[in-house]
Amino acid sequence: MPLRPGRPPRVTISDVSTAAGVSAATVSRVLNGTARVDSSLVDRVHAAVATLGYRPNAAAQGLARGEWGTIGVLVPDLANPYFPDVLKAVSAVARSHGRRMMVMESDEDPAVEHDLVEDLMRCCDGVLLCSPRMPRAELAELVARKHPLVLFNRIVPGLPVPSISVDFHGGMTAVCGHLAQLGHRRAAYLSGPSASWANAERLRAFESARAFGLEVEVVECGATSEAGYDAVAAVLAAAEVTAILGYNDLVALGALARMRELGVAVPSAYSVVGFDDISLERVAHSNLTTVSMPRDELGRRAGELLEQLLVNGDDAEPTYLPMSLQVRDTSGPPRG
Repeated sequence: MPLRPGRPPRVTISDVSTAAGVSAATVSRVLNGTARVDSSLVDRVHAAVATLGYRPNAAAQGLARGEWGTIGVLVPDLANPYFPDVLKAVSAVARSHGRRMMVMESDEDPAVEHDLVEDLMRCCDGVLLCSPRMPRAELAELVARKHPLVLFNRIVPGLPVPSISVDFHGGMTAVCGHLAQLGHRRAAYLSGPSASWANAERLRAFESARAFGLEVEVVECGATSEAGYDAVAAVLAAAEVTAILGYNDLVALGALARMRELGVAVPSAYSVVGFDDISLERVAHSNLTTVSMPRDELGRRAGELLEQLLVNGDDAEPTYLPMSLQVRDTSGPPRG
């Protein structure tokens, strides 16, 4: 393959060995640190590397040390705009430590997650599980293998695995308090995936909502805009409901789209509140009331938690990051 114009030829390990007057195997041992080499030869190799500007293959060096130089990340749905900012931050942390990132998707299917994690464990130094849906018993079996593993947006009490999440319970409690203050007394929650721990945390907040005088009716839905769109009919048929809470912003936006088609006014007829504060310019132009989380910080800290585990083998108490309510145009006092 011809070189790009103006691009110098790549320096190889053979070039370094020739310049240093040693074998390629000696150069490899020096650079990988896999065996003791005479100090004079070490100095000659390093001098040749500096002179020639040789850049060792990081992956090959890692393999020589029994490492892959790669972290694995499993997410439930790459189509969800929630994950790109998180993945970008995790990737930046990995690169800063000389590692690559491999991403797999379970397509919201808990039955395939275990096998996908096993695949990542075979070729990655550590694995970050984003919002895993698999049962606790399967997570416990993976943790017992002692392969570096970090849970992201899933906290499992009693399981010795580093974990980081936002405070989904606190975020939904803030939403309920906001609606109660506006005067709403009955709302419908478009529930997320049944296997989602984050969804369970949202549901748990509705016990607290009763203290605000707000009753929340749970409507089976999902995690996509299509699911939110399809769930609107059940909400409009429910008696006395004046507000709709989406499992995430995609669900809320889908509901908004259907309500606009039907001529249902928002927020004068129904308030609509999302969750996650995704980058809405990617999916719609809507000033949606929602709760936000520091996705960049969340991804960065998750990546650092995995790196700390790889280097030091440290475990840590679960970390929760706060969420903040963003009151915008889709929530207001109830009708009548």
